[in-house]
Amino acid sequence: MSMKIKEYRTQFIQALSPIYDIGEVESFFYLILEEKRELKRIDLALNPDLTFSAEEIQMWNSILEQLQQEVPIQYLLEKTSFYGLNFEVNSSVLIPRPETEELVEWIITTQDPRPKAQYLKILDIGTGSGCIAIALAKNIPNAQVFAIDVSEKALVTAQKNANSNEVNITFLKKNILETEDLEQQFDIIVSNPPYVRELEKKEIKKNVLDNEPHLALFVEDNDDLLFYRKITELAQKNLRNDGKLFFEINQYLGKEMVDLLEKLNFINIELRKDIYGNDRMIKAEFR
Repeated sequence: MSMKIKEYRTQFIQALSPIYDIGEVESFFYLILEEKRELKRIDLALNPDLTFSAEEIQMWNSILEQLQQEVPIQYLLEKTSFYGLNFEVNSSVLIPRPETEELVEWIITTQDPRPKAQYLKILDIGTGSGCIAIALAKNIPNAQVFAIDVSEKALVTAQKNANSNEVNITFLKKNILETEDLEQQFDIIVSNPPYVRELEKKEIKKNVLDNEPHLALFVEDNDDLLFYRKITELAQKNLRNDGKLFFEINQYLGKEMVDLLEKLNFINIELRKDIYGNDRMIKAEFR
């Protein structure tokens, strides 16, 4: 049995309003409508008698049920945007965050123009969906970008995203904690590694905790700087002189990150806050 889309929209909003903000529910509805029917809000306003078929209602009800279980909309649509680019996402990769866009912007704005023949070698460690590596490759002329992840499934997704965004990236499967040397030199090393401590799980929203890959999120309480220390030690060996190291960090560990980088002889350390006022990213140079 068919139904007017406007009528279904009312039911959709009523069903989700106990869980989500009303504005967020409306954005969900129109995102799905555009993805599944190629209709925008204005199209529905101009054509109020448009209907869903019985098959469409069944499909929408399935999506609605998953949203009631707080499955992220990005996973249901298998897509998201990051730094103006489109990315495929699934349960094997984290959904890119706006704070990470700020990190990418910082890296891009710190780069000096280079002669066309001179490559800027960049390494992204723990690439996930490939969002950082791909955004950098797309926006830094002469960038030669490499990206590492321990997850084979994540690398498959990242390669698809590189292809769809028309950039060439060398993807490598490595467990960074078991890597002693990266075997080449880089101008920039960047990482957004696991940094949420187990003790902070209570702060994590249910939709993240139940759906996004814990491998990419969590680190043990008793060694919360594990990944940062290992990557910084590798950067000592594999950054060129004047090379730069960038991290996205745990908002509660800004001072500890500065101390770690100083202890490992990095200089010109700069800690930055994100749009929400939290310590979220750090840059250091190697001499």
